[in-house]
Amino acid sequence: MDPKTIATWTAQVNAERERREPPPHFPRLPDIPAARYTDPAFFELEIDRLWRRSWLYAAHTDQLREPGDFIIWNFGSAPIIVMRGDDDEIRAFYNTCRHRGAPVLREPAGRAPATLVCGYHGWSYDRAGRLLAVSEPRDWNTDHRPCKHLVEIACEQFNNWLFVNEDPNAGAFNDYIEPIARFWRHLPLDTLRLIHRETKTVRANVKVVIENFLEAYHFNLLHAATTHRIFDNRGTSIHLWESGHSMMLSPNRRPDWVDPGTVGMPEMAGATTIERDYNPSYSVFPNLILPIAPSGIPGVAIWPNSIDETTLEILWFAPERGDGPRDPLWDERIANFDRIAEEDIEFSEPIQQTLNSRGFTGVPLSYQERRIYHWHVSADRAMEVDQVPEALRVPPLIDDFVE
Repeated sequence: MDPKTIATWTAQVNAERERREPPPHFPRLPDIPAARYTDPAFFELEIDRLWRRSWLYAAHTDQLREPGDFIIWNFGSAPIIVMRGDDDEIRAFYNTCRHRGAPVLREPAGRAPATLVCGYHGWSYDRAGRLLAVSEPRDWNTDHRPCKHLVEIACEQFNNWLFVNEDPNAGAFNDYIEPIARFWRHLPLDTLRLIHRETKTVRANVKVVIENFLEAYHFNLLHAATTHRIFDNRGTSIHLWESGHSMMLSPNRRPDWVDPGTVGMPEMAGATTIERDYNPSYSVFPNLILPIAPSGIPGVAIWPNSIDETTLEILWFAPERGDGPRDPLWDERIANFDRIAEEDIEFSEPIQQTLNSRGFTGVPLSYQERRIYHWHVSADRAMEVDQVPEALRVPPLIDDFVE
């Protein structure tokens, strides 16, 4: 990260600590309409036009080390195979045989055989999803191979992270990621290993869960014994970028503070004072949270299951050395993060229980919570604003604050 950016960001943190009111040119934001959280029709619109048309984190290359290694990714419109082919290229395609729709692979992950054979009628495919043969060819009066390959979807690799997009007209991945990726070039992200993955079910709308990770306003009450003891929420500086991405810097309360759980752990080369002392938490729109520290990244991916249920996928990326087991020091660090996540879950679920109350008429947002407003404006743009019911739109009033 260049010195000018570091100086600018740290100055903004200092300005946040000193301010006594929002900037005079910051607009009064209208409430986020309550029905965006409760209306089944709006939820279906989000699924179709936001979640099925966005670049979404799918896997880490550590999960796909050898040709034939695959995972079944279940956060799309249907199960999706993400597989390393015999040519070492990683591809994604629907786990749907082109004959009668049966799954081609039945296990959640593993190493596929060189020939993938549908267990229903025996149609076979190679590891690139190409149809090789149909069973009982005498019953077919045409060769299906040119047109009945497994249906492929866009899959792009960024360092060791894999992103997929179900939209056949998806925009260029590089254009999507660049507004946020430009601030990571000083870090060797391509060397990070996936050392831990777990999922948690949260009985709350996906936006309730996402929004929790977009502000530090709740630290002093919800995380009084955890993050609030470490981070200064009043000094938190907010950054908004194109494509819906954003970041908040929450400085350490004490300049000399070092996380005791990280002592003795390997660190990423190139880490700066930003990663050491300001806890940058990046949001890759729409649902990937990456709080970067020199010793590793606890990624959080947040997925809608239904209008009132969400999956929280917790991922740990670490600069471990070699291919051996992870350092046992990670056990405590992962457990500490899980405690923070549980504090969030324990409050998200009661919120869901009150969303249909007549007392919930909308969400007013403060200057400190403007990342949430930026997320909703970006969601409307992703869905194409004219497709969003007028009463549920979020007007783009803070574009002047997008850097």
